[in-house]
Amino acid sequence: MKIALALTAALLVITTGFAQENKEVKLSFLGYLESYYAYDFNRPEAQTKLPFMYNYNRHNEFNVNIGLLRAKVDYDNAYASIALHSGTYVEDNYANETTKIISEAYVGLYLDKDRKSTIEVGVLPSYIGFETATSGSNLTLTRSMLAENSPYFMTGVKYTFVPNAQWQFSGLVTNGWQRINKPDKNVSPALGSQIVYKPSDKSMFNWSTFMGKELYNNEWGMRYFSNLYWDKQWHSKWRTIIGFDAGLQTAVTDNNRELFWMSPVLITQYSLAPKWQTAFRVEYYQDKDNVIISTSDAFKTIGMSFNIDYLINDKVKFRTEARYFNSQSKVFAKEDYLVNDNFCITTSLSFGF
Repeated sequence: MKIALALTAALLVITTGFAQENKEVKLSFLGYLESYYAYDFNRPEAQTKLPFMYNYNRHNEFNVNIGLLRAKVDYDNAYASIALHSGTYVEDNYANETTKIISEAYVGLYLDKDRKSTIEVGVLPSYIGFETATSGSNLTLTRSMLAENSPYFMTGVKYTFVPNAQWQFSGLVTNGWQRINKPDKNVSPALGSQIVYKPSDKSMFNWSTFMGKELYNNEWGMRYFSNLYWDKQWHSKWRTIIGFDAGLQTAVTDNNRELFWMSPVLITQYSLAPKWQTAFRVEYYQDKDNVIISTSDAFKTIGMSFNIDYLINDKVKFRTEARYFNSQSKVFAKEDYLVNDNFCITTSLSFGF
């Protein structure tokens, strides 16, 4: 983080000339709480029902997936955000972190009077993917396989340039693939990029990339990753998201062999009535070398889900989802043995403000 601190200090000097006359401190709060119950018909004996999922991952148990409170401060040409969270999602997704309570904590600066250029430093929300940890804004209740197995957060520096309403460009220098703490301080920082194109207010294309050294078989090899998706609101009732993730990892001890994984997904949502919504998802995840998803055999899995949501009011949502997985190999636990498929029903009640 020495680079980040040096950049921040330099930018504080550079942006002094762009300070605006209005220096009122603006403080805002956001909260989100989501309780759930999930039943896995394989009835696994382990605490977590699926090793490659990090949300709603307790079988036959009422619990809290995530409780989050965020505070944001705006002052002149600067802003800051800090969010604290807890729940089973935090227990599972932050298992390797010493700092688990922080969801995000960063400082941002506007670099010009028109606020087209910004820089943010700290623990940032991930620039990869279309699904967030607060599922109330997602089309489906549970997260797609590609979302669960790509970063939910990044720690580092992010520069963003927005030339107009249609385009957004970002570049990042981070601690690595979803890391707050670096396990090896001698490993170089990772690089990332994001391009967003909005041809209209109802259509968006996003392309995000990652490049950096990551662990595979306890050795640091280069990882290259691409996340591409299209989000289209057809009209007031129909919305569709098509996504595709692909990655390469260098296996150092295997003559630098490049290991490949990929995942396509299609999600469509239909609003039955002002308070009722449905969504259908079909997806596939292939990671035969277990680079991202570590299972007992090659991971080649197709998934389907259907959910129905009842919007109790504009802040409270009740959701139910049925989800099915089928794999070419026996990778799912059923009681005390492995099988090829998995079926689970999840319900949640969320409140966001």
